[in-house]
Amino acid sequence: MLRLSLSTFGERRRLFGGALLTVALGVALVQSSLLVMGSTARERVPDGLDQATADRVRAGFEGAATLMGMTVLLSGFLGFFIVGSTFAFTVAQRRRELALLRLVGGGRGQLYRLLVAEALLLGVTGTALGVPLGVVATWPQSWLLNALGLVPDGFSAAWEPRVLWVSGFVGIGVSLLGVLSAARRASRVRPLEALRDSGSVQRVMTVGRWFTGLSMVAFCAGLVVLAQRVELAGALAMSMLVAIVGATGLSVLSPLVVPLAGRVLGLLLRATVLGEIAEANLRDGVRRSASTAAPLIVLTGLVLGLAGTMASLSELSEQEQRRTTVGDLVVESTGAEADRIASIPGVAGVSVEVTVPIRIQAELREEGWARTERYYDGLTVIDPAAYQQAHLIRPRAGDLAELRGDTIAVGPALVSEGIRIGDSVRASFPGGERELRVVAAMPETVAEGATFLLPRDAVPAGIVAESPAVSVVRLAPGADPAIVDIGRVSTMADWVAADVEKQQQDNTAFLAALMGLSGLYAAVAVVNAVVMAGAERGVEFAAARVTGLTRRQVVWMALIEAWAVTAIGLGLGCLTLAGVLVGMPVVAVPWRLLGFLAAGAFTAVGVTSVWTTLLATRPSPVSLVAARE
Repeated sequence: MLRLSLSTFGERRRLFGGALLTVALGVALVQSSLLVMGSTARERVPDGLDQATADRVRAGFEGAATLMGMTVLLSGFLGFFIVGSTFAFTVAQRRRELALLRLVGGGRGQLYRLLVAEALLLGVTGTALGVPLGVVATWPQSWLLNALGLVPDGFSAAWEPRVLWVSGFVGIGVSLLGVLSAARRASRVRPLEALRDSGSVQRVMTVGRWFTGLSMVAFCAGLVVLAQRVELAGALAMSMLVAIVGATGLSVLSPLVVPLAGRVLGLLLRATVLGEIAEANLRDGVRRSASTAAPLIVLTGLVLGLAGTMASLSELSEQEQRRTTVGDLVVESTGAEADRIASIPGVAGVSVEVTVPIRIQAELREEGWARTERYYDGLTVIDPAAYQQAHLIRPRAGDLAELRGDTIAVGPALVSEGIRIGDSVRASFPGGERELRVVAAMPETVAEGATFLLPRDAVPAGIVAESPAVSVVRLAPGADPAIVDIGRVSTMADWVAADVEKQQQDNTAFLAALMGLSGLYAAVAVVNAVVMAGAERGVEFAAARVTGLTRRQVVWMALIEAWAVTAIGLGLGCLTLAGVLVGMPVVAVPWRLLGFLAAGAFTAVGVTSVWTTLLATRPSPVSLVAARE
């Protein structure tokens, strides 16, 4: 069986080459994500840093480890899905060849062992190629983490020998898992049915596929309902899970959609002979079309699902800030300059919010655990009365009117951190420390809010005067905005828009770090699926040319069919996006990204289809048809 498997590789280089590429890149993606995640989790803070810098570096590593944990989940799913579906597709593409082996005396067990031996060889070879590629792939991932400010300069992923077990499972284990069910199904098909494309061979939607697809769609629907009750902090993780489950379920059920979509597109394509033939190919080659569309469904669903969630949260943040903030101008200055704004004639009110460079140490407690945490960012000094006039959000517990003396309020950023009313925290600043009692806790907001709110008399006046301040200014009726000439002055609308734009830029960088190599892998899988689908159509194209079509017409026919499959994949991916966004208070569709994805998909699939068809139609059509007979 091993010798026969090796000879098969030589005869079907393009088909097995695509499977080998899928395995190697899948191994590299999962391995690099694990190595970077392990390095961020184990990385030590450099010696010689002050407490604040060391804590920020430590927090950056924790954030990087969390991000890479999500990346490992995503890359593991893509590796399992794409490698498994690719090997199942290679078996389906060879049903005629396998039927001939049965007719010349091969038994079901021998056929089964042949396919398993091929998968084992491809898995071992792909793993051997993927391991060094995985080391190289850690470089761009480390660079992305550094660009996000999560890891310091010079960070690199350390090699961990234990990761080879995971690489072996992804390369060899998933390859075998992907081929087992397909090999079992192929060994049970009657040889004559396989040669004639009749009987059970034409049945793509097996009982197992029905069960898997419907179960995933039902589970996804349950997740969508559950997502309505999840805190905003968990929205991104929930959206990724909905996108993964939804895209997988739709890709499994895609053979149901392909014939229907073919008929719908046929209304547009029947005006030409080539379009009519392409429509017939869509209906006849359901398994091929579904396998080609599967990675595109997953890519579109994941990218648009995550981007749509982030865009919707940004839109919701903008609406929340406009609805809950009362003011005409926003002034960015120092604390000392901000104190002069209230004395300007024509200013009806001002809320000065100063971000101070101190440290708050708090004991976080929940049932069964407790830990000490230090905070350096988002520590804001306010005047409680002016703050409540400028911001319509009220505390969920306690009262800001009690924010005076040695007191403190929990900001929106720490809603679920386990700090309760009456707890004490320690404030440290140059020249001393103070124990502050928690008197209020603000509710969760979509916009990035303060970590803690402090009264003016809790922080030394010199620190407040030199720190950066943001002042929300209300003007008297008829007052000219130009009367405020302190610091950097913006209208409320412009300031909110700039804040949301910054949030969107951060979201884009986060999405690039999360989906960077995974998205590239899925895109390569899309192109690879087109190549593998076209590699076995030489005889089909030759038959079309013998019946009167020119080579150019065959290329156009295949291109129309490939674009139709692309449209189906994009459509099902957008259906996943709809599932992710259902129930959100504000829905923002990432139209620009959708247009970029559509243009890129049609271009990549189109170029690949033309190239593959030209290669398949290079031999004489008569020789290919005669060889088949």
